[in-house]
Amino acid sequence: MFVGIDVSKERLDVSVHGHKESWQFSRDESGLARLVDHLRGLGESITLVVLEATGGLERDVAAGFAVAKIPAAVVNPRQVRDFARATGKLAKTDGIDAAVLAHFAEAVRPAVQVVGDELAQALEARITRRSQLIQMLVAEKNRRATLLVQRTASSAMAKSIDVHIRWLEKQIAELDDDVDKLIRNSPVWREKDDLLQSVPGVGPVTSRTLLSYVPELGALDRKKIAALIGLAPYNRDSGQGVGRRAIWGGRAEVRSALYMATMAALRCNPVLRTFHARLKAAGKARMVAITATMRKLLITLNAMLRDCVPWTPPALKA
Repeated sequence: MFVGIDVSKERLDVSVHGHKESWQFSRDESGLARLVDHLRGLGESITLVVLEATGGLERDVAAGFAVAKIPAAVVNPRQVRDFARATGKLAKTDGIDAAVLAHFAEAVRPAVQVVGDELAQALEARITRRSQLIQMLVAEKNRRATLLVQRTASSAMAKSIDVHIRWLEKQIAELDDDVDKLIRNSPVWREKDDLLQSVPGVGPVTSRTLLSYVPELGALDRKKIAALIGLAPYNRDSGQGVGRRAIWGGRAEVRSALYMATMAALRCNPVLRTFHARLKAAGKARMVAITATMRKLLITLNAMLRDCVPWTPPALKA
């Protein structure tokens, strides 16, 4: 049985591939419990449930299926929309979207989503909020700088922005302390955090972003982890024409953190700096070389967590 669920703020629209009828349930704990009971009551084993990524609304639903031990996958909405067009479904309603997701589940069989434990979800929520506050802080600082250049704003406006900047900085500092306590109170997470931060260039933000957004880290092989994050290059060849390879999809939050870590590593990590320099010497474009270095860093971190081995400087290797 392949199930598609369209998630909105208030409800879950549900469709099962091969069934004409569809159902609606409230998007809360009781609604999800009734949905699970209903699906199990249809008399078929549940092969896969597919949901679209909808700005975080899908996370509680996916976590609920994980608790119920029902395989679920969260997929990119653009991928599903392209699939709908390819199958001639041009209309768009919640019910139609659920049916398309069920068909997509049966035809494509996307990989089952790994949902982190309760601590991972708490950490992800805090890291996400921190990112939102950072964006607001940058915007306010840019506004303050614009006021200084224009010299047209009243002192009251400048003071208002300064007050908000100080408040945002305080909130970010409190979140950092909260995240640090979460990590340090768990021996397993503390060990993983220490392993990741043993790599020159990887700081607390990168480490905790990986721990919260990539529960698969250390459990997949190098090709799968690179594809999951969106750092695997894909061919664009046709006939005798050879196109440029490009990355696609993946988890944007993790790529942003890896980019910052890579830029820091190019100054202090001899292995990644040498790797990047070799690519540049071979004539690779700047962003191609940086992306390849990001992929090498990710693969290194994945292997370290898999083997529970900290970073070893080249000079100390056997």
